[in-house]
Amino acid sequence: MRHLPRVRLALLAVAALALPLAACGSDDDTADRPAGQEENASSDGGAFPVTVATAFGDVTIEEEPQRVVALGWGDAETALALGVQPVGASDWLAFGGEGVGPWAEGLYDEAPELIGTMEPELERIAELDPDLILDLNSSGTQERYDMLERIAPTVGIPEGGQQYKISWREQVTMIATALGRAEAGEQLIADTEDAFAQAAADHPEFEGKTIVVSAVTSGGYGAYVQNSGRVDFVEALGFTNSPAVNELAGEDFSIPVSKERLDLLDADVTVVTPIGVPPTDISEDPLYQAIPSVADGRGLVLDDPEISLAFATNTVLSLPYALDLVVPLLSDAVAGNA
Repeated sequence: MRHLPRVRLALLAVAALALPLAACGSDDDTADRPAGQEENASSDGGAFPVTVATAFGDVTIEEEPQRVVALGWGDAETALALGVQPVGASDWLAFGGEGVGPWAEGLYDEAPELIGTMEPELERIAELDPDLILDLNSSGTQERYDMLERIAPTVGIPEGGQQYKISWREQVTMIATALGRAEAGEQLIADTEDAFAQAAADHPEFEGKTIVVSAVTSGGYGAYVQNSGRVDFVEALGFTNSPAVNELAGEDFSIPVSKERLDLLDADVTVVTPIGVPPTDISEDPLYQAIPSVADGRGLVLDDPEISLAFATNTVLSLPYALDLVVPLLSDAVAGNA
């Protein structure tokens, strides 16, 4: 595994201090903690009941949840960052094991029951006897919500939200509120925003450059639109998502791009991620090679699975890890050295 970035280690420290067992340490342990972190040892005092506004109405959680099932993309990692270990979780990126990326390694005491993604297995969820279900970053349909809400109070997509388009900030804020850990959530957001701000300051060459963030699957090429996780990542660094791609955006987080229209992938920088196909299917594709930005050395294929997964996950735990790995590659691409 690659060396964990310093910001990632800081986030792990916040998460570790949020674990209930951390509150049971000795007085010496408490004295050794950095100032201001003691309050993260458990839920905010007297927080409950709490209410979270969602697209399906307000959800009230009467008491601190003890058995959380996290089904949305990144919901489990967000809970872990706040010191809560879900008893069930969906593994959207097929990590296996505990269902989380290497940036979340060691945050579970016991691996969760892994639940299906697009079609969650309702009987298995019910058997886990949850007192809270997190389904924020999902398809967000009324039917899915109604099925889950019959099992336990369910926090779904935000008001005005669309499927798979929740920002990591909204995800942290809503989950932190539901878990009674709003202050810890605010700190995680602040730390992550500081990391992005520092990366942008270190790379002024990103400011105002246009970018296309694309992916290739067995079904062909696609490009991500604004308000999707990968685009939020690069825009926070100063890039501007391709206006041509944004003009074609619909309700989905990406648009299909036919091989006849690969000109849509041209920008100051073109980033492509292989999903379920060999990276050489992209790098050796003559049509890809003919894209002006690629021909000029400003095309970037994320051929390292660790890097592409970090870039895709878009959680408060994975983002600092992705910054450490992806930013140097973007800098090379801007310079035409990709």
